[in-house]
Amino acid sequence: MRVAFAGLGIMGHAMATNLVKAGHEVTVWNRTPGKLVEGAGVAPTPAAAAQGAEVVWMCVSDTDAVESVIFGADGVEASFTEGMTIADSSTISPSATVKFAERVATKGVSWVDAPMTGSKIGARDGTLVFIVGGSEAAVERLKPLFAAMGKKIFRMGETGKGQATKLAMNLQIALIFEGFAEALTLATKLGVDTQQLLLLIEATMVRSGVVDYKGPFVLQRDFTPNFPLRLMHKDIRLTLEAAKEARVKLPALETVEEIYEMASEEGNQDLDYAATLMLLEKWAGVQVKGRAA
Repeated sequence: MRVAFAGLGIMGHAMATNLVKAGHEVTVWNRTPGKLVEGAGVAPTPAAAAQGAEVVWMCVSDTDAVESVIFGADGVEASFTEGMTIADSSTISPSATVKFAERVATKGVSWVDAPMTGSKIGARDGTLVFIVGGSEAAVERLKPLFAAMGKKIFRMGETGKGQATKLAMNLQIALIFEGFAEALTLATKLGVDTQQLLLLIEATMVRSGVVDYKGPFVLQRDFTPNFPLRLMHKDIRLTLEAAKEARVKLPALETVEEIYEMASEEGNQDLDYAATLMLLEKWAGVQVKGRAA
């Protein structure tokens, strides 16, 4: 397939690379010039990247960035052709997604929201799980591309439902990790061996994929960004906005959002979201380690 790929960040670069490896004809565009994908063409604007493309795939930072890539100056809109499909793997507002999809539909263009989970390792290895919203026909057309980048697709309904589901997923991730971080902090303060605690968690119903993945990084104090804190904070705010639109109260997430705000003020926004632990440690006057101090 002829694919225009916009956004070569932590996830996007690996995703575009896997599309090239699978034999697709890829042209890339990135807001900050200079990023390259071996085997892919490079375009100076989103509109240029989309020239002649069957699919435009995005993985950018937020709702405003998506709107700019598609509808802004030099945006993809200038290169729309009947039958083109836009696939958005950013995590953005579900309601904005529906509006964008309605707007492009007037030009004969389909919109599939396709946020994903699996972190940068999944992007690198082509094992992402895609959470998809869009018509069955549009999703079916994209299956060869999904197969190049991921291991599973979950179609959650029509356009917008992929984004809505991704927010529900990230809500759980944020709350699960916060509980884990608070437990580690308390255990450390009380003199518990945190390595032994992790083994206990793995053997009981407290176990979760979030803890399995983040636990070893935390105990090694490795806060290299697999998923930057600033992006998780953005997703938490999106979730609270969507909840407000739907008249749903999320008291636990409201509290966690305050933690993220303070962690950002501490200068940790570009670290992994697991760095919220550092704020709890500061308040408790301890540092979580692989072995209790």
